[in-house]
Order: sequence, then C-alpha cells, then structure tokens
Amino acid sequence: MSIKFVAAIDQGTTSTRCIVFDHDANLISIAQKEHTQHFPKPGWVEHDALEIWQNTVEVVTSAIQKAGVKAGEIAAIGITNQRETTVLWDRVTGNPVAPVIVWQDTRTDQIVKRLESERGANWFRERTGLPPATYFSGPKLTWLFANDKSLKDRAKNRELAFGTIDSWLIWNLTGGVSGGRHVTDVTNASRTMLMNLETLQWDSELLEVMDVPSEILPEITSSSEIYGETIAELGEIPISGAIGDQQAALFGQTCFEAGELKSTYGTGAFLLLNTGSQPIRSNNGLVSTVAYKLAGEPAKFALEGSIGVSGSLVQWFRDQLGLIKESSEIEALAGSVSDNGGCYIVPAFSGLFAPHWRSDARGVIAGLTAYVTKAHLARAVLEASAWQTRELVEAMKQDAGLDFTELRVDGGMAANNLFLQQLADILDCRVVRPKMLETTALGAAYAAGLAVGFWRDLEELKKNWCEDRSVSPQLIALKRESEFRNWKKAVDRTLNWLE
Repeated sequence: MSIKFVAAIDQGTTSTRCIVFDHDANLISIAQKEHTQHFPKPGWVEHDALEIWQNTVEVVTSAIQKAGVKAGEIAAIGITNQRETTVLWDRVTGNPVAPVIVWQDTRTDQIVKRLESERGANWFRERTGLPPATYFSGPKLTWLFANDKSLKDRAKNRELAFGTIDSWLIWNLTGGVSGGRHVTDVTNASRTMLMNLETLQWDSELLEVMDVPSEILPEITSSSEIYGETIAELGEIPISGAIGDQQAALFGQTCFEAGELKSTYGTGAFLLLNTGSQPIRSNNGLVSTVAYKLAGEPAKFALEGSIGVSGSLVQWFRDQLGLIKESSEIEALAGSVSDNGGCYIVPAFSGLFAPHWRSDARGVIAGLTAYVTKAHLARAVLEASAWQTRELVEAMKQDAGLDFTELRVDGGMAANNLFLQQLADILDCRVVRPKMLETTALGAAYAAGLAVGFWRDLEELKKNWCEDRSVSPQLIALKRESEFRNWKKAVDRTLNWLE
C-alpha cells in the first residue's frame, strides 16, 4: 500500500479539525467540529476535555473517510493545539477532575499579582522567558489546587496528570488508561511558566513557587518524533508531531531562519519572530518562547506577541451587535467608507495582552461622534488587529534590533484583502499571504512527516511554500503616525477599569 498522505489534528479554541495533506502540501480533505464555550463567571472561560476528545475521534475518522484513503495510507499524524489551556485528569479513570481552563481565562489575576509581588516579573522572565500573566498554565494549576485541597494530595500520589491539550490528546490517542503516553512537546511546555528556557526541563524552583507537584507533569519531548501509535479504532497510525498552534504556523510558513516573521489571525492574533538558536529576553512586553525543536537538533527560539481578541472581534460585531449576518460581510461594509471616521475600538475584553499585560483593562470604543456609522465601526474592527500588530512590531524592533520588510500572514482574517491593505499601511511593510492558509495544521503535518521520513528536510518544505497575494503600503507616513497616536490614546482609556 502506497503511503501518500499526512494528517494533522488542529485542536483550536473554538473547534477541532483534522486535515489530510499530500506530499506537495495540498489539502486533500478536512473535517471540523465546534465545541461548547462555557463562561460560568465574568472573565472565566472553560471547555469540556471529554467533548474535545470525542470530537477529535470524530474529525480524524471523518477526514480520512473524506479523503477516500485507508489509515494505512497515512504516514503519520501531527497535533497542533491551543497552548496554555490547562487540563487535569485522573490517570485511572481517564476523566477530567475539573473543567478545562482556557488560555483566555483571567481568574488567576490575584495569584499572578501575588507571584509578581513576591518574586518580581524579571525573576520569572529570566527563567521562563514569560512575564507573570493569567495567560499561562502554571497559575491555572495553582488556582485549581488552592480551590480544591483534595486535588493536591491526589496529585502528589500520582493519581492525576496535567497537560496542555496536546498532552491530553496524545495520552488518549495512544491508549489512555491502557498505557497512554504522557508527554508534551517543548513548545507547549514553554508556555506553562514551569519550564526553564535554558535547560528545556521542568524547573524545581518554579514548581515550588507555584505550588505545583512534579508528579503530575508530562515528559518534555521534541516537536518531531514518534510518540506512539493511535488506538486501533483510528488505524494504528504513528503520532509523530506535536507543536503549539502559533509555533506550528511559523513552521508551516517555513520561517526557519532568524529574522523571519509571521502573524496568525484567528480567535486571537499571534506575531512570532524566529530568533535562531538563542532566546532573546524581551524588555518590551513580549515573551521569549521555543519556536520548535527537531529530534536530535538544538531548539530554535522566537519572540512572540499575543493579541487576545482579533478574529473574535469580528464575531462579536456579528453576533453581539448584529450589524452583519456573516463574518465575510465585514470587508464590503468596511470598504464602503474611506476611513474609520475618527473611531477606534480597543477589544480588551479580557484585559490587554502583549505588550501591555494589563488584566485590569476592558474594551472601549473611542472617538465616537454622530458622524460615525456601522461602516466606520466595521473599519475600526479590522483596524484594531492591525494597530495591535503595530504595537507588537515596534516592541520586536526594539528587542531584536531588526527592521522588517515583510510579514507573512495566515489565519481566517488573512483572507480579507482590505485587512491586508490596512496591515501594510499601518506597519509600513510588505504583507504576504501564502496560497495555503491552513499553515497551523500544515506545520503540525510537517513536524510529523519529518519524523517518519515523509519529507526529507526543511529545504524540501520550503519548496512547498507559494505566495498567493502580496500588498505594499499606500498610506502616507504623516497620516500613519497621527492615527497611531490616536490608537494609543484609545488604549490609555482601557486601563484601570477593574479595581
């Protein structure tokens, strides 16, 4: 039987997908299923881990069937996932012992403030590359143990297992309670605030400070190696790639060289700069993270800026305000006016992420006058992601000492041509969209395929990358800088909303 394909599981914030690719990185089939978003309290965001697992089985089965192939024709499966989202489960029953706490969740605000006051932000940055923030997994575990004392004892007795979504899926896919492999790749581990960025291992001091028992932690592995085979129900396919979603997009965009930059516009938006074999500690509100690690090779690192609300702002405009019926309608509506009418929307729905890291912030619409219409608001919705990207690019220039002439983009919003032009105008650089927009899933497929020899090396992957559209800036510098000042004034008005 000829092995012609690689599959990728893309477990995201709102849905789980499986995509089958061929050797030339063409999309052969796709299956997708959404899962429920739970908002039990303001600032809380939860998922059901069992629902995600069941959806994963469904989409993998469906994607392989749609491709018209047999499991034996799939060389490997890679996994990419929402990263900081935290799962705690029982090793014996396989059941979660608490709801999944999603990366957007801000319930750990007071824990983060305490950690920062006790140790200082730089103490954490030096060890992890990360600032203390509600975003990351470690404080989520601290919160779980503080709010249910029985969990701590069970954890120390090795009854419980922790993982980001990659760990949860690999454990279940490789057998679960019947010998499932408990691992995480180094990119996901680097998002927990528990891994030392120099050693790439769990850090005992960090575990002690955050009161997290080491007994619950998965083994840290590379992003591209064989972790095991899927359960018989799914055809016993090698699982050989695991990489956090944003690092997967960097890998899928073939940004393998230091200085190459990509931004993904999904639920949130994430800008990653490949910094090579050495991490660069940020002094400007970014995080230092692992970009990827191939088996037997040194890790590659990245600077990352995270935007909490990007594509989800379009959904809010559609669902909460009811100003459009379909997300795709926003391009024509925003394009019906020549500017934002002086209006700026800062979507700090769960606080501001990079480079501000202000959990006390809440969203604002600033500059409203009677002149502003829903078309101006639509334009401001799209511009919000571009202005937030500008803030991140400015921080990266200062940290890395580099100037950028090109940004590779992907994610759902990258299909919007007006948004690409806004990005180019606001960033004053060339913006490039590849033909294959599913770069996150493709990155996971690449990691899996490399591990089993489906692709030879990184050079072969580069040959698959192909440009679909490029956009150059048209906005005059004076106008660009004037509007950026207005944006920063709007950001100032989001601060100190929560006391």
